[in-house]
Amino acid sequence: QCNIIFTGQTTYSTGYGPNAVVAADVNGDGKPDIIVANSASNNVGVLLNIGNGTFAAQTTYLTGADPYELTAADFNIGNGTLASQTAYSTDNGPISVVAADVNGDGKPDIIVVNYLSGNVGVLLNIGNGTFTAQTTYLTGAGPFEAATADVNGDNKPDIIVTNAGSNNVGVLLAYC
Repeated sequence: QCNIIFTGQTTYSTGYGPNAVVAADVNGDGKPDIIVANSASNNVGVLLNIGNGTFAAQTTYLTGADPYELTAADFNIGNGTLASQTAYSTDNGPISVVAADVNGDGKPDIIVVNYLSGNVGVLLNIGNGTFTAQTTYLTGAGPFEAATADVNGDNKPDIIVTNAGSNNVGVLLAYC
């Protein structure tokens, strides 16, 4: 064990209003890259890792209005570039998103938390970079954030959701 010390920060330009960030290897070179949601610029920026802790200038990809949350997963086994956005219908007030293989086919699916509708939607990965229409599952009032984990030991990912309007956490158990 050591007494960890961090260097002073090195900054990289982004769009306006960067409010979410994830680190993931988007180009398959084994190094974590930076993905940032630029909410006031209506885009997502990708900064590729060039090694020794430094990153290339961001490449931006247009999104809908105010991207607020990010998750990273390889949905189409591509080369690290992003295609133009494909929009999928959700219920009212989508506020957060999680990628997880919920049906056991080895492909990451999308779980979207629909705050105003009081539900979570599951969009299954078809395998070519596209998804099915969402199937919704009721939650408590004001669902805000979700996570997945096998909470009952059956080797299926269950959904855990915070219900801000109900002041509780809900668990949706997966079954076949």
